[in-house]
Amino acid sequence: MWKAFLGGLALSAALVVPAVAADEFPGDKTIEVVIHAKYGGGTDTTARMMMIRSRKELGTDMVVVSKRGGSGAAAQEYVLSRPADGYTLMALTQSHLYTIARGKGGMKIEEMVGVARAMDDPTFITVQKDSKFKTLADLIAASKESPLNWGVGDIGSTEHIGLLQFAKAAGIKVKAVPFGSGAQMVQALMSGAIDATLPNVSEALSQVQDGTFRPLVVMAEQRLTDFPDVPTTFELGFNVKTSTTRGYVVKAGTPEPVIQKLSDSLVKAMNHKVFADYLRSSGLDPKTSVAGWKVWDKQLKEDYANARAAMLELGLIK
Repeated sequence: MWKAFLGGLALSAALVVPAVAADEFPGDKTIEVVIHAKYGGGTDTTARMMMIRSRKELGTDMVVVSKRGGSGAAAQEYVLSRPADGYTLMALTQSHLYTIARGKGGMKIEEMVGVARAMDDPTFITVQKDSKFKTLADLIAASKESPLNWGVGDIGSTEHIGLLQFAKAAGIKVKAVPFGSGAQMVQALMSGAIDATLPNVSEALSQVQDGTFRPLVVMAEQRLTDFPDVPTTFELGFNVKTSTTRGYVVKAGTPEPVIQKLSDSLVKAMNHKVFADYLRSSGLDPKTSVAGWKVWDKQLKEDYANARAAMLELGLIK
């Protein structure tokens, strides 16, 4: 009888442990924020800015861990090797999604859950200030006569995929010219080597502000607070949205109460003045950049599906 009673008691305790552990998260363990890039880069800087207030909100320490290699594959493999307990966050950018879409990542898209979005950096379609193209309609009309040269970072990159989606929606043909990075494609437009390009707001902020570039449209659903006169693709009839995002994910299987606590804490921290000012310095609005786990998880999986579809169309994957 006692054996049966003790056995039942042990089973009951085992069943409630995960819930108690989730409720008590975080404990005395340090949370690792895994990045796939070098220390000192944009992903690292964004993570450290996020952590300034997140440590306080969570009541525990956080450290950045760099796992470089395979365009995110090494970071993904490391996260998969860790327990699904919320103590390992992965900083996610589009690079991860493209690596997974190519079948070269350590993770599959269903093996991650979005926790919080830190940055949503939409894309302009821009021309030089002296360009003969005064509006998006001018650019489209010229493109229907002959394909124009558009600068992109790389073939298969965020802006390249966005360009192809826009070209399809507008019924135009384009020539994508890769330059290796967003900074170089911005320089190419400044020099007149290309007709148009698709820089993120943060990449072309100074050129747009000083009038060097003329933004014809922002590839988003809503106008930007700092650029209220720039129309969106959606209001002009093109349901194409392109942006570079940064956010944080955990391994699938992490208890939902843990995900919720992480999400609430990170969102509160990133809405604080410290991180909000960091976003504003790049021309981004904290209200539209920062988002909780349900919004972010849905978006990253939609972005993955769009990236995979575009890569199939490009012939980059089979």
